[in-house]
Amino acid sequence: MKNAWMLVATREIVVRALNKGFLIGLVVNVVMIGGLIGFTSYMDGRTESFDVAVVAEDEPAATALESAAGAAASDDQDVELTVVRVDSAAAAEAALEDESADAWLSSGDGDAGGWTLSGWREPDNDLAALVESTVRDQVMADRADAAGTTIDALTAGSDVETERLDGNPVDPQIVFVAGFVLAFLFFMGAVGSGSMIAGSVIEEKQSRLVEIIATAVPLRQLLAGKIIGSSVIALAQNLLLAGVGLIGASFTDLSAILPAMSATMIWFVVFFTVGFVAVAALYAVAGSLASRTEDLQYTTSPLMMLILAVYVVTFSADGMLERVLSYIPPASIVSMPVRVLNGDALWWEPLVSLLILLLATLGAVLLSERAYRGALMQTGGRVSWKAAMTAERGTTLGA
Repeated sequence: MKNAWMLVATREIVVRALNKGFLIGLVVNVVMIGGLIGFTSYMDGRTESFDVAVVAEDEPAATALESAAGAAASDDQDVELTVVRVDSAAAAEAALEDESADAWLSSGDGDAGGWTLSGWREPDNDLAALVESTVRDQVMADRADAAGTTIDALTAGSDVETERLDGNPVDPQIVFVAGFVLAFLFFMGAVGSGSMIAGSVIEEKQSRLVEIIATAVPLRQLLAGKIIGSSVIALAQNLLLAGVGLIGASFTDLSAILPAMSATMIWFVVFFTVGFVAVAALYAVAGSLASRTEDLQYTTSPLMMLILAVYVVTFSADGMLERVLSYIPPASIVSMPVRVLNGDALWWEPLVSLLILLLATLGAVLLSERAYRGALMQTGGRVSWKAAMTAERGTTLGA
């Protein structure tokens, strides 16, 4: 039958799209991504309020806290500070114990004395940073005034600006998170859709339906249809999840780097589209090597280990290891887009890596096609790769 692969691909897409387990899993993933972005946005945008106690007679500490509160408000910091005046040090300790105050600031004793920010537990890091900065400025201003000068004169020329020479504005932590997300998308797409292919193959083989199909559809076109149909589903799933992630990121502080993230996602989609064809072909072979559904765990284990290794290694790789992985399929599916986001890849590197992935995919498909045709018509037990590769193409289904 001419163009039979189109019918097979359409059937794979329709069956997968109507599968309740697939749809429920997809909805859960979308909700998880949306919820994670929403929670992150909430945490980044919320204002933390602190009540800081100060002894009424401790004017330097009171002045410092009032300055800190004003600085937090004027600089739009996510910290709100309220000064709680108490009568004595004992009252301040009692306020900490009964949690009517979050911290207690006491000034130093003379020039040699140090300031103390006390808490019933460890004081909050953001609060400590704000108070420390304000106290330092106040002490410097007092000493500058005593010396007959100003703090601006003393600190003139001491500003230090940071500069990144590669011109990439993306923070390393964001690159790490992006690497984790891309590795996760690869893992979910490869394992989820790959398992569906293997399950579809063994279902047709175990029920002997493939015996009927093979009389009308060449096995080469049957394999092509399964690969194309599953690739379309896997690509659509990742496009949906990536789109949800990018739209959600536009409502957070990451909106400034959306152009860089969008370019990375485009590269990931291209690399995934090419690389998944090889993964789908290998999973189809894994299904054909089995004779029962119970055999799939054994025949798909090598692929699972490979995909899991890619997932674990790629998002945590850095430096030379990441450069090497960006040229080695299938790790390049994740590593090269991450390097693009990091600004570490020259313009020609993704193209060379994509060419290597394309050649590797072509080799995997040719190898899989031979093994698939050799194993699909054999039953009675698990078929080895060697037996599948050496089987006669005219082999028929056994008893």
